[in-house]
Order: sequence, then C-alpha cells, then structure tokens
Amino acid sequence: MTGETVDCFNCGRPNPEWAQVCRSCGVPIRPAKAGPASSDRIPTDQTSLLSIAAALGTILVAVIIGLFIAGLNPTDPSVGLATPTPEPTVEVTPEPSVAPSIAPPTATPEPTPVPLPATVVFGTTLDENRQVLDPTETFTPSMTFAHSISSSEPFGSDLIGEAVVRLNEDGTDGETIVNQAQNQLGVDPAATSIGFVAGPASNFIRDWGPGVYVLRVYVGDTLIGEGTFRLAEG
Repeated sequence: MTGETVDCFNCGRPNPEWAQVCRSCGVPIRPAKAGPASSDRIPTDQTSLLSIAAALGTILVAVIIGLFIAGLNPTDPSVGLATPTPEPTVEVTPEPSVAPSIAPPTATPEPTPVPLPATVVFGTTLDENRQVLDPTETFTPSMTFAHSISSSEPFGSDLIGEAVVRLNEDGTDGETIVNQAQNQLGVDPAATSIGFVAGPASNFIRDWGPGVYVLRVYVGDTLIGEGTFRLAEG
C-alpha cells in the first residue's frame, strides 16, 4: 500500500487508492491512472480502519436510538393502559302508577222549601181584629183553645179547610185526627186574616189525647200555612 488517494468523480471526496466505490456517496470510482491492481482485499492502513470503525459506530448508534424511540412509542395501544373499572349498573325502580282520584259524587242539594204565605198562631183569646192576644203553644185542660191565621195575600175563597194531624216522636205525621173535608170554615175572600175560638182545650185532650199536633190550613187543596201546638194533661 502506497497511501495514495483517488478523488471521487461524483462528490470529489478523496478515497484510498484501492477503494472500488466512494466511501461517501457509494459511486464506483474510476481509477485516475492505469496501474496494477492491489492484491490486498482487506485494507490495513490506519485511515481506512478509522473510517470503517466510524461507519460501524454510526450504525450502532442509529440502532440504539431506534430501539429507544420504539420503546417510547409502542405499537400496541393496549400496553400500559389501565383497564377501566366497569361502572355499576343503576337500576331504576319504576314509580307506582297513581290512580286518578275519583271525586265523590256531588250530593244533590235539597230543594229550599218555599215559605207558606200564611202564619198560624195559637193562644187563648182574640182581640177585636180576631188576632191572638196571648200566644202559647201548650194547652192544658183548664185553657181555651184559640188560633188566628194571617196571610200575606187575600184568601181568594169563601172557605178555608183545617186539618189537625198528630205527630210521631220523630216528627213524622201520625194518624189524622181532623181532615180538611170535615172542618170547612167560612171567610171573606178579600181578607188576609181570620181567628177562631175552638173551645175548652179539655175537649181536645179527651178526644185526641196528650201529644204534639200540627194544624194545616188549606184553600181548596193548596196548603197555605201551618202551626204546631201541644196538648198536655196538666
């Protein structure tokens, strides 16, 4: 080996005389001058050995760097990932169906009673206008039984009927004692009041017995007024 160099015609870099290709760009080198080829295939000069060692070192460093980068960027996405903890399933308890409220049936209102046009008052004596002077609702045998009728409108008939009915303890009608067909009283059709003295209360107590009674006044079949009284033995 003479240590002479040959410049690469491609990149211009110097190469050993024995080099077949450029050590920098790898292009085959044309010999600069004709001469006997070197019989040594393995270079032994210091420059060539350093070049070869530098090339091997560069390759080794590249391999190490590649392995390091590959460790930082794993191809398997599952490596290093934490397994997610499954969330507990929340069971929703259905709310009970609320039955539609049913309003209680509305009670049918009781009809408001229409006030009767006439008022019956009981007592023992009458004044000059035939109206009761001393009102009372309880009669004993020693008392006189009288009553007066006052109407807000004329009687409109020359007869009025009276019915007396004994009441049961619960206030319902009991046996009829006197009905209107048996007790017709003459009146002035244009009058609005009238009074009657029936006689000793002892007669009614004897015939009907003690108890509570209602006297109802009619014009024809129409009830125009009523009043309640009591017969007592003493």
